[in-house]
Amino acid sequence: MADASATDKSIPTNLRLLLLLEEIATVGVPVTPTAANEVLGLPKATVHRLFHRLEQEGFLQRDIDGRSYSAGLRLRKMAVNVLSSSRVRSVRLAVLNALTEDIGETCNIATPERDGMVYLDRVETKWPLRIQLPIGTTVPFHCTASGKMYLSTLAPRMLSKYLSAAILDQHTPKTLTQPEDVHREIEKIRVNGYSTDNEEFMDGMVAIAVPIMDDLGRMMSTLSVHAPTQRISMSELQGHLDRLVRAATDLSEIALR
Repeated sequence: MADASATDKSIPTNLRLLLLLEEIATVGVPVTPTAANEVLGLPKATVHRLFHRLEQEGFLQRDIDGRSYSAGLRLRKMAVNVLSSSRVRSVRLAVLNALTEDIGETCNIATPERDGMVYLDRVETKWPLRIQLPIGTTVPFHCTASGKMYLSTLAPRMLSKYLSAAILDQHTPKTLTQPEDVHREIEKIRVNGYSTDNEEFMDGMVAIAVPIMDDLGRMMSTLSVHAPTQRISMSELQGHLDRLVRAATDLSEIALR
């Protein structure tokens, strides 16, 4: 108890919430107050009070088990806003512009949200024939290149739970709607290191995606390129994979500076 009190006094009051949020972001999975406090070392009553306040204000949300917490809507929005800050975004868009110029097709950055992948940034192709998916658009996990890339990062147990509970809507004749089929597709993505959308989300559109990693080796967003099949085939799009990976590495370094 004496040690906990000493730690409590050593952390300024105005830093406790920030350190707690930092710990939750670092762990990257739902965490209990007890587990978080193993790092912070605050009195039990204090850490529970902090979790309760953050949940009330929408920065944290209680997980399905009723004991652990993960990032709430306000914290997720704050993270996106930080990534979209003007200086970082200008450099990020320069990388996207160069990639789009090299490949000749629309390139996107997307981040995972509760209901799907949200487009954070994009640079359009110069071709008049293009597919309109503006910034802020939310697309499904199970039938898009960016969404399947995200699913491939889930722990096997969590992926199985997601696939058993999610509604896998049919968007095109090629959409995978059976959990076992999606699961096999995700296993291929884990081996290959990239994902594809072969007219699974929209008729006449193909896409590939790669992860943008954080400093802990976790996926924080995806980089993808999509194009109409009238102009490019899936195999031709995959020919640009090395260029896409190089750009994702650059974007990762930008985000972490």
